[in-house]
Order: sequence, then structure tokens, then C-alpha cells
Amino acid sequence: MMTTYRRRTIGAGATLGAAALLLSPTMAQASTEGDGMVERPDEFTSAFSVMATPDQVINPDGEVAPGQEGATGDFMFWINSEEEVICYDITLEGVSGGYESPANTATHIHEAAAGEPGPPRIAFPNPEPVGEGPRTSSGCMAGPFTTGVEGDDGADTGEGFSLAEIEADPAGFTGDSHTEEFVPGVVRGQLMQVPLDGIETGGGGLQQSSTDVGVIAGAGVLTLAGAGAWMLVRRSQTS
Repeated sequence: MMTTYRRRTIGAGATLGAAALLLSPTMAQASTEGDGMVERPDEFTSAFSVMATPDQVINPDGEVAPGQEGATGDFMFWINSEEEVICYDITLEGVSGGYESPANTATHIHEAAAGEPGPPRIAFPNPEPVGEGPRTSSGCMAGPFTTGVEGDDGADTGEGFSLAEIEADPAGFTGDSHTEEFVPGVVRGQLMQVPLDGIETGGGGLQQSSTDVGVIAGAGVLTLAGAGAWMLVRRSQTS
């Protein structure tokens, strides 16, 4: 099932503030609790961001199904495709109500191009706390991945999935989250590759030490700020 996010207007200052958080040396520290949770690896092969908005949400039939008005979702993913490890830093704002999804959790990466439905491939811990303020979730997970959703072939939609598939076609994947009121998705957005140490990488390209992860985030600050400005323009056009 498709998951989507909603988000309140985010200004350039808020975007830069989120980017500043990424510079913290403790960013994306992994929890060791739960299935698949692991410590952060020493190296990454690629990094991706998602600016998720309610207008990008669609239902399983591919029809537009706007999420929560004013909601937003900021996703950052760091991948080591050689070790099948993905680290994540997810923030939802302007989202109300509890989560709902047939998957193990309600926050996912789906294999789905823009405007298209697709199955969840990875289910992440839902951002917390549930309430009126921002919700956050961060950590690292290792494959093999399971989603709790059964595909047409009867297998779990995470079965056999490799992170190299994201590196090969990031635009073919979307990040989203689902709530009780907005089951098709509260916010949704496509993955966009961002530089590792200022160099575009992916598909097993140049690896970057996770001890320099602040540098990785620094290289992506302008990318995130630009995405924030794009979101403001997009909202002004649709308001």
C-alpha cells in the first residue's frame, strides 16, 4: 500500500536548521533495538533525500489522494549497498493522528515512480512522538528486509530486495508515511541523490567514511535549502 506524508510550510530557515542537525557527529546513530537494527557502518556508497508533501500522494489505483494539508516530511537516507545497510533520519511536521498501515510500520520506501503506485520495500520505525509537534526517527537497518505486506506472488514485498536497486534508479522510489485519517499517505516524495563528500556517487561508487558523515551532510546543505525553496514556490502555486 502507498504511504504518504503531509507537511506545514517550511521556510528556508527551517530547512537550514534541519541541515545543521545533520552536521551533528551523533547524526543517524543507530538503535540496537528491534529486528534489523544495526550500528552505523564505517562507509556509505550513496546518499538520498526526500522532500515529502501531501500533494504527491496517490492511492493504490494511482489516483491523486492528497494527504494532510500543510504536512511535510524530510527524509535523509545513507546507503552501504555492499553491506545492505541503510541509515535514516526522518522528520514529519504538521502531521496529526495515529499511524495506520497493513505493513509492519506506517513509514516506508516504496518502489514507485512519481505518480505511480508501488509496493513497500523497506518499513522504517514510525517517527515519534505522536502529537502536535515534529516527529522524528533515526537509526540504521540491515537487510534482508521485510515489510509485512504480501505481494501478488505471496511473498513479503521486501523479500529479495537489494539497496543497489535504489542506487540504480532513485527516481523509481518514494518515501512516505500513512496515518489513520490519511491511509493512502499523509505525505510522499521521490528519492533524490545527494553528494557524498561533494561527489555524486551510487551503484557502489566512491565510499565515504561514516566518521565524516558531517561532511556528507554539509555537502548536501545547499541541496536541502534549494529543495526547501522549491517547496515554498510549489505551495504558493497551489494555494
